[in-house]
Amino acid sequence: MNDSSTIENCLRAANQQLIQAGLVDSYRLDAELLLAHSLHVSRTYLFTWSDKLLDCQQQLAFDEVLQQRLQGKPIAHILGEREFWGLNLRVTVDTLIPRPDSETLVEAALELHQQTQDSPSTPDSKPEIKTDQAWSILDLGTGSGAIALALKSECPLCMVTAVDFSQKALQVASENALNLQLDIKFLQSDWFSAIQATQSFDCIVSNPPYIEDADPHLFQGDVRFEPITALTSGQDGLDDIRKITDQAWSFLNPNGWLLIEHGYHQAKSVAALFKSHHYSNIRGVKDLGGNPRITLGQKR
Repeated sequence: MNDSSTIENCLRAANQQLIQAGLVDSYRLDAELLLAHSLHVSRTYLFTWSDKLLDCQQQLAFDEVLQQRLQGKPIAHILGEREFWGLNLRVTVDTLIPRPDSETLVEAALELHQQTQDSPSTPDSKPEIKTDQAWSILDLGTGSGAIALALKSECPLCMVTAVDFSQKALQVASENALNLQLDIKFLQSDWFSAIQATQSFDCIVSNPPYIEDADPHLFQGDVRFEPITALTSGQDGLDDIRKITDQAWSFLNPNGWLLIEHGYHQAKSVAALFKSHHYSNIRGVKDLGGNPRITLGQKR
């Protein structure tokens, strides 16, 4: 054992290796998360006890997960979890890794939930505030359940249904709901295929596949390890969004809202799809980086 095995020096060496491997976007956070995971401690512990020595078993455990990251494996898959909206979610190779930009979708839905659609409105107007609505919400393509669970955690009275065509993804989402003690109805469904024709919702949200089939980014970064069916959607990336905007109208209550996440360069095309299917109050919402990320519209 020597000084190089202290927490501080292990982090410093890991930072250098991650930088050399080209994993520069979040190398400090990656190293801290991996070391905390290996030691079964919090990140705060790493800084409080930075001079603490690692024993051989701890060093081997850290080296193992660090090598996985250096080979490109996503942090979420190494740790088996990812935080989203303050919720600790289990993730696997069968689900998308929840990303901070998708919290924009949650924020937009929550803002609408505070509003009533009873008053006359124009594309530029906002309905008055109302706080006692118990919405029925449908999350299409729920994956790990991140969006549905975030909405349920904020709106306990809302009835949330979440669907995905992947049974394995639904197993992960169901486990997350159980761990968080949040009551969600899960259905295996290809978009609306398993939703009864008589069923309708106040709000439909979706983070569907929206990457072009030939997008070169599919062979870079974390997406290499994620299910391709949850990523790509035709030549222009809009095949699934076309289906959703077309079919959602029949499953929305009067004055109900449809919210869809999409690529930063697809905002105009998605807005045009909303308009072609007669949605009103169509507008976009920007993500954390200031890029167009959400389009929403109302059934008037």
